[in-house]
Amino acid sequence: MTDGSRVLVTGASGQLGASMVRAFADRDVIAHTHATLDITDDEAVRREIGRARPAVIVNCAAFNDVDGAEGRPTDALAVNAFALRSMARAAESCGATLVHYGSDFVFDGAATEPYEETAAPAPHSVYASSKLVGEWFALDAPRAYVLRVESLFGAPAEWTGRRGSLDTIVEGLEAGREIPVYIDRTVSPSYVVDVAAATRHLVDTGAPAGVYHCVNSGHGTWHQVALEVARILGVPPRLEPITMDEAQLKAARPRFCALSNRKLTGTGFAMPAWQDGLRRWLAARGRPAA
Repeated sequence: MTDGSRVLVTGASGQLGASMVRAFADRDVIAHTHATLDITDDEAVRREIGRARPAVIVNCAAFNDVDGAEGRPTDALAVNAFALRSMARAAESCGATLVHYGSDFVFDGAATEPYEETAAPAPHSVYASSKLVGEWFALDAPRAYVLRVESLFGAPAEWTGRRGSLDTIVEGLEAGREIPVYIDRTVSPSYVVDVAAATRHLVDTGAPAGVYHCVNSGHGTWHQVALEVARILGVPPRLEPITMDEAQLKAARPRFCALSNRKLTGTGFAMPAWQDGLRRWLAARGRPAA
C-alpha cells in the first residue's frame, strides 16, 4: 500500500524540482537530490521507493547538457532513459503515479504550427533520443504523466545551480552587455512555477494519464523573448541577432519547437502566457516591470 499523502521528488535541487517541492508543500514530501538518490542505480531506486511507498513519484532529474550528450551518450541514456525504466517498475510495485518531464527536442522542428501531443517524434540528437526513450519507459508505469516542457526558467537571482537561456539573457541585459540571441529558433518558454501548478492539477484531479504538453501559452523567437525581457526590465535591448547555423552547435536543435497546450487546457488548467510568466518571475527576483 502507498501512503496517499506522500510525494517523492527526484532532482529536488534543480529549479523545476525545487518548485515541485513547494507545490506539494502541504503533503508529505520526500525530496531527493543526486547526493541522496542516484536514479541510475536500479537497486537504490527500487529500495527507496519500496521504503517510502509514495502515492506520487515526480522525476525532475535529467541530463540536460545537450551538446555534451553527443560525446556522452551512455550517461545521457542512463539518466534520461534507463532510470525511468527503474522508476516505472518501482511505481508499479507500490501502486504509485509516476510523473516525468519530457522535452520539445523530441520533434524535428520542421513544423509551422505548435506541436500537438499526437505529432510524430523525430529526434535529431543524442539528448533528444534519450528523452524520447525516457518517455516510453515512463509510460510503462500503470499510471504515468509525461509532461513535455521547454526553455525552463524560474530560478531566483541567487541561484547557484545550472542556468538556462533566459537566465543568461536577463543577467546580460542587467549588466548592459550585448547578448547574442537566435532569430530563427521559436520556443514556448516554461515558467517552473506554472509547470508545478499544472502538475499538481493533473495529479489532484485524476486527469487521464499520458503525454501532455506543458509550456506557457504562446511562442516567439529567442530574439522576441529577449526583447520582452528588456521591455519588462526597462533596459536598452542590446541584442546581437544570430542564426543557428552561425552558432555551429555540436548537437542539432529543432528550429520551430512551439508546443500546444490544447490537451492540458481540456483538463481545466490554462497555462498563462509566457509574457505573464516572465513578469512574475522578474518581479520575484526583485525586478518588477518598469
